[in-house]
Amino acid sequence: MSSFEHYAKKYSCIHMRRERGILEMRFHTNDGPFQWGLGPHAELPDAFADVGRDRENRVVILTATGDIWSGPRATPGASAIGSGLTANAFDRVHWEGRALLMNLLNIEVPVISAINGPAWRHGEIPLLSDIVLASDTAAFQDSAHFPNGLVPGDGMHIVMPVLLGLNRGRYFLLTGQTLNAQEAKELGLVAEVMPQDKVLARAWEHAEILTKRPTLLLRYTRLMFTEYMRKRMQDLLGYGLAMEGLALMEQPDSPK
Repeated sequence: MSSFEHYAKKYSCIHMRRERGILEMRFHTNDGPFQWGLGPHAELPDAFADVGRDRENRVVILTATGDIWSGPRATPGASAIGSGLTANAFDRVHWEGRALLMNLLNIEVPVISAINGPAWRHGEIPLLSDIVLASDTAAFQDSAHFPNGLVPGDGMHIVMPVLLGLNRGRYFLLTGQTLNAQEAKELGLVAEVMPQDKVLARAWEHAEILTKRPTLLLRYTRLMFTEYMRKRMQDLLGYGLAMEGLALMEQPDSPK
C-alpha cells in the first residue's frame, strides 16, 4: 500500500493535492507547461503505481499546467531518439513504456481528465480516462512518432484505433492529423468541451458527484471499464514498443 504523504511530493513533474478522496495530478515542467522527455517517461509509471496502491484515493483527476496538455510539438525532420541508440538504452524505454500505461490502467478508481490545451505528445494518457473533458483550445496530434520517423508503438497504436475506429485511427497516426477540440468531441474522443478556465472546475464537479457513491461501486466499475483495454495493452504494447526500437536501428547514426 502507498500513503499520500509518502508520494505527494516525490515527483518533479507532478503537483498533487487531495481533498475528500479526490486526487488531482497536475503535470508540469519547472512549474510551467508540461514538456515530455525522459524525466516524465521515468516518473509517470512510478507515480501511477503509487496512486493505484493508495486505497484512500476514490477519484483521480489528470490535468496539466498552463495552456497545453503536453509538448513540445515535434516537427518533421527533428532528431529522433534513435540517434546513437543502444539496445540497453532502449530497454529502459521499453520497460517504462509498458509500465506507464499498464500502471495507469491499474488505478482502480474512476479517472477524469481535464485537458487544458493541445496534447502534442502522449495524448493516449488523458484519453484513457473514464471521463474526458477538454478545453476549447485543446487539440490532439501524435506529433512525435510516425511524422517524425518513429513507429507509433508505445500505446497510440492501440488507443487511437480503439477510440476512432480502425481506419480513422490508422489515418490519424500515419498522416500526423491534428484534431481540434470540437472534432475530437464529434468523433467520441472527449465527452465535453468548454472554455479553458472552466475545464478543471468541471472535472472537480464530476469527481464530487462520484465520491458520493460507495467505494466498491467506484472501484469495481473502473475495473470493469478498463479490463478490455488492459487486455489489449497486455497483448500489443510490448510488441509495439519492440517494433519502435527495431525500426530505430535503420537510423543512419544508430549502431548496427
